[in-house]
Amino acid sequence: MTIPTRTLGTTGPQVSALGLGCMGMSALYGEADRTESIATIHAALEAGVTLLDTGDFYAMGHNEMLIGEALRTAPAARREQALTSVKFGALRDPAGGWSGYDGRPAAVKNFAAYSLQRLGVDHIDVYRIARVDPGVPIEETVGAIAELVEQGYVRHIGLSEASADAIRRAAATAPISDLQIEYAIITRDIEREILPTTRELGIGVTAYGVLSRGLISGHFTQDRQLGATDFRALSPRFQGDNLRHNLELVEALRKIAEEKGVTVAQIAIAWVLSRGTDIVPLIGARTRERLSESLGALDVTLDAADLAAIEEAVPEGAAAGTRYPAVQMAHLGTEQ
Repeated sequence: MTIPTRTLGTTGPQVSALGLGCMGMSALYGEADRTESIATIHAALEAGVTLLDTGDFYAMGHNEMLIGEALRTAPAARREQALTSVKFGALRDPAGGWSGYDGRPAAVKNFAAYSLQRLGVDHIDVYRIARVDPGVPIEETVGAIAELVEQGYVRHIGLSEASADAIRRAAATAPISDLQIEYAIITRDIEREILPTTRELGIGVTAYGVLSRGLISGHFTQDRQLGATDFRALSPRFQGDNLRHNLELVEALRKIAEEKGVTVAQIAIAWVLSRGTDIVPLIGARTRERLSESLGALDVTLDAADLAAIEEAVPEGAAAGTRYPAVQMAHLGTEQ
């Protein structure tokens, strides 16, 4: 399979049409197998995936070190094609709790220094604060990243979960390559204001949560037991009646997928791919099996009839429950 490429906005790098989100290999979705995680990263690179996404706060640096090990042990040609996308700024405590965000310029440079060391690289390809720090003007945070660009430690500036106003202010400060934000068949609120803003400004989108944390993968069941370290145990969309309702939407998608001879996950990823060449979906595969399934979405073509059927099966706003618990929703620049 030859993976097509897309460009992150007008100022960002050319990347594979699908990126690999590595968070689940370290945190928030229960135990993961380190050996299989590294094998999955290697398989993604071998398949032609170039964009590896992480955050310095994913298991307090574990995910960056995991990616660093995968890069060190990958063939040189594959290692050289890899592009790193790193989020920073989320504050953690020893118990794994969350303590807000820090976008001060001095903190930005401190976070970057540690990420470079853990990843074992001399530069980060796309660097972004995970959430806009409400106590620090976005201009100051972006300005600090711009200084890292000038010094050669960062290649491109990104944003994550920022409001349309914050995007405009950031773009007026320095060139922004892309916005990372959740986007899926059941999470479409960015279409109202944020996506028109990024397109007006020539900013690309890296879409995470395209399978809604496995909810619309076609593999999640009503009786699945989630461990204490699994974020979904607290996620409103995975609770009680919300889960029952949302899985009914998945079954509606399954009928469409079966008619096309593909899986629900492939339909969901292909839908995001269909929304525009300025959007790069991040797939959160933790195993080579799930990676292979996700890459199969690149061979799925959705025509007008398919898209209309998907729209009828899962209209905008059809999901039950917000995508994060209430306390976390307060830090987002979008409504859902």
